Amino acid sequence: MDKDYELKHHKLEEDNWWFKTRREITLDLLKKNKANKNSKILDVGCAGGHLLNFLRKRGFQNLHGIDISKTAIKETKSKGIENTTIQNSLNTNFKENTFDFIIASDILEHIKEDSKAIQEYKRILNKGGKLIVFVPAFQFLWSEHDEICHHFRRYKRQELKDLISKNFEIKRISFWNFTLFPIISLVKIIYSLINKKSDQLYKTNKFSNTILYYLLKIENQILKKINFPFGISLFCIAEKTTPNHQEGSSH
Repeated sequence: MDKDYELKHHKLEEDNWWFKTRREITLDLLKKNKANKNSKILDVGCAGGHLLNFLRKRGFQNLHGIDISKTAIKETKSKGIENTTIQNSLNTNFKENTFDFIIASDILEHIKEDSKAIQEYKRILNKGGKLIVFVPAFQFLWSEHDEICHHFRRYKRQELKDLISKNFEIKRISFWNFTLFPIISLVKIIYSLINKKSDQLYKTNKFSNTILYYLLKIENQILKKINFPFGISLFCIAEKTTPNHQEGSSH
């Protein structure tokens, strides 16, 4: 990620509608999968530590983060979250069977060899541990935003399913940000066609940020009951059911 963009990103993440609602649905998914205050949770690509801080304020006590950015780790530690280190998620220094939950929010698209990252997540998860992944959806939505963030790809549902099911048992997979899919898709396609330059970091004024936040908050409530057929993002919850020396069966 470009340095200037990273600094803007960290500043924006605290109050922006997209990041706030993603933190909230992540909390819902943790609770749904029986996470408790003592569950050992790793946030891969913890950025400025906003998710870890959000979880800490809600009672979670065993929180850990890694990021390849020195700036990100410094920012996270400034929030009082000490168990954070500069590490590459392809080859961490954690022992096998360390964590109960691993969260990778918009991380896999940054990694050229994403299958190796999935293998590493399996290695450091306890048996029965859960992986929660968010990724951007649909390659046709590729934009300058993806290039600024140094993405390698966006994912189809089946692509994400195939990637993760080689090492995990998939418990749930759904699109997210279904509500705004039509308008965001249209804007991205038009920008692409006219070659308009924009970092597309979901900049909003306070009023529109509030409206968008509550729209996605309602969507998050609906997602407790159903899966969506399309959206701007995908998420997946998967369980480690086999030892590290084996591969799970494909789904």
